[in-house]
Amino acid sequence: MGEAVLLGKGEETSGGRSKDSILADCLEAIIAAVYLSLGLAAATRLVVGLLEDTIEAIAEGRLGDPKNWLQELAAQLNFDFPSYTVTDKGPDHAKVFFAEVTVGGEILGRGTGTSKKIAERVAATAALEIIEARQGDDPAT
Repeated sequence: MGEAVLLGKGEETSGGRSKDSILADCLEAIIAAVYLSLGLAAATRLVVGLLEDTIEAIAEGRLGDPKNWLQELAAQLNFDFPSYTVTDKGPDHAKVFFAEVTVGGEILGRGTGTSKKIAERVAATAALEIIEARQGDDPAT
């Protein structure tokens, strides 16, 4: 979505295409446009489609920081605590961060983001998915 938004010069040069606040405003505008053009049912389908994973996480009681969830799961499975390696690329005003998370001596997740925190969260989410797939539906077993 960031590629499609029209920005002024200042926002363009300061990395506005990847700013959460700008992207959130764009998403809100898209949802409103769907609601106004196609009605509540269409807007509901759009929102549920976009937020399905988050809704599922809430239902499973897993809402929160994936890094915390990964740390708890690693402890339950008697793995070493997750460790993160983060690198970055690009100019200071538009850095992209790359994270890898190692769990149990194995790189299980990689993530990219506009901040170190986001990249680590994406990597932790990827690692959780791998561990849970290996463990089946109940990762505590």
